[in-house]
Amino acid sequence: MLIVLSRRPVVLSRGLVSRLSRRSLSLVVAAIRHSGLLPKSFPDGLGEDKKLLGRTLDAQVVVYFADTVRGLYQIEPWYQTLRQLHRTHRVVIFGTDSRCIKAIRQGSGLPAFTLAHYATVDDLISRSPIRLVLYVNHNSGNFFMLRFPNLVHVSIMHGDSDKVVSISNQTKAYDFTFVAGQAAIDRLEAYLPMYNATQRCVVVGRPQADSGANKVTDNTAQAPRRWRVLYAPTWEGGVPSAAYSSLQAYGPSIIQALCQDDRFAVTYRPHPLTGVRLPQYLTADHALRQAVTQAAAACPEAGHRVSLGGEASAELAQADCLICDVSAMAIDFLPTTRPLVVTVPPEPDVVTAATRLLRSVPRLDRDNLPGLAAMMAEQITVDPGRSQRLEATEYYLGDVTPGVATASFVDACGQMIKLADQHRAELAARLASGVGQ
Repeated sequence: MLIVLSRRPVVLSRGLVSRLSRRSLSLVVAAIRHSGLLPKSFPDGLGEDKKLLGRTLDAQVVVYFADTVRGLYQIEPWYQTLRQLHRTHRVVIFGTDSRCIKAIRQGSGLPAFTLAHYATVDDLISRSPIRLVLYVNHNSGNFFMLRFPNLVHVSIMHGDSDKVVSISNQTKAYDFTFVAGQAAIDRLEAYLPMYNATQRCVVVGRPQADSGANKVTDNTAQAPRRWRVLYAPTWEGGVPSAAYSSLQAYGPSIIQALCQDDRFAVTYRPHPLTGVRLPQYLTADHALRQAVTQAAAACPEAGHRVSLGGEASAELAQADCLICDVSAMAIDFLPTTRPLVVTVPPEPDVVTAATRLLRSVPRLDRDNLPGLAAMMAEQITVDPGRSQRLEATEYYLGDVTPGVATASFVDACGQMIKLADQHRAELAARLASGVGQ
């Protein structure tokens, strides 16, 4: 490469050009990261590493969240439980996106830091009494933390469902998995080869439900009134085998049938990730929001509305009946004891576990969609599947008495910390005796 500076030509080697190119690219990437223009789906990597190197954190538990602001819905329901855990075992949250960590810090009130470099994490763990790492999803970035063998790694996920993600082979990466009830263990035993779910799973119930999902609104005092139906479809999924959403295929018919029937008040609650992969789902979501808004304007006393943000538990508590897809919403609704209808995935390639819940609730598909209003009226007034659902509640969620799951979760975390200390002591003893060297 020839560059003319003043009157004398300067020849640059290919290696130097390559280094300059890499340097320029790094500067451009850094500028984009700091500009705030980086898409929300990409971690910005703006770590607080410099101020954390050499520090000791007063924490025994790390919650590792290798996601972006789009995934906040996965960790937000855990805030109250984590605050409770923090009283007994100090908690800190690590992430890789500064925008996300800022929101977590504000929402949870817990210490939270953005870390970009492995060396920083290694330094913090070596100096601090950290023993346990919790993960609320199967993000591939979790392997950044999973490499530490002297910690106990536990998957707590952000919900229990019959989706394919609940039987992901990624479950094997963690030392233990905290599950809501026996149903999760049986599901993993049935669908995950070469995994001893009985040994690796710890039943803790559903701690997130203690924040309000079990607090059922008494709607009987509001007579005469319409029956409130909550329609809460899931998102389109990341792969064809996880395309459980009824939004595009059934959503317009569901909203139209219920909004036009004066027996019902409709709450439409879309999943936070709707449309992030397939634009047509975002278009369908906007159309349903508009349809519900127009129905509400045409008949204000009906109470039709769109629910965005906030805890889903509040909507579950107010619903007389739930229509949802194969998702955690179905299981979270069980403690209300009220009827629910689960859709049959409209896409042919979807993988769904054959479970007790899906066998015991009405399923909505294209064939019975025309009779939806009559189906919902029967479910609310007669509720033919009530006894089966009540039996399924303990199987899926354990003891749903408010406070029990949170206490079980805190106790289980304590046991994991003790286990980590025990393993460290055993390793130190082996090293001292020369065994394994």
